[in-house]
Amino acid sequence: MVKVSTLLCFDFGLSNIGVAVGNTLTREARPLAVLDAHHGKPNWDRVGSLIVEWLPNSIVVGSPIDEAGEHTELSEKAARFARQLEGRFRLPVILHDERFSSKEAKLRAKETGHNGDYSKSPVDDLAAAVILESWLRAQTNG
Repeated sequence: MVKVSTLLCFDFGLSNIGVAVGNTLTREARPLAVLDAHHGKPNWDRVGSLIVEWLPNSIVVGSPIDEAGEHTELSEKAARFARQLEGRFRLPVILHDERFSSKEAKLRAKETGHNGDYSKSPVDDLAAAVILESWLRAQTNG
C-alpha cells in the first residue's frame, strides 16, 4: 500500500510568503495563502493555523538560488526560515530549488487574467504551488 503524504510549501520572501498544499498521490499542488512578512518574519500563529488545518507530513521551502545555481543572501534567509519551521513545528523541512518559479507563476497568472499588478495582487501562493509541483516531479523522476 502506498503511503500518501500531504505537504505544505512556502515561497519565502521578505514582504510576502506564499503557501501551497499538495500531496504525493495526485502529485499536484494548489495555492493556499499569501502571508504578510516583515523582513522575512511571518505571523507564526497564522503559519501554525495552516499546519493544524492541513496536517502536513513534511514541508517544502523554496530555496532562492541564482540562475547559475549559487546561493544568495536571500537563500540563506530562506534556509533560516526553514530551520525555524522545523524547530517550531517538529516536521521535516526540505529545501528545494525554486529557480524560475516566480516567472512561471506570473505567466500562469497572466494566462488566467491577472492584470500584472503583483503588489496589489501577489502570486506568491501560486509560486509556492509551482515549487511544490517541481519537488513532486523530482520525487517521481528521482
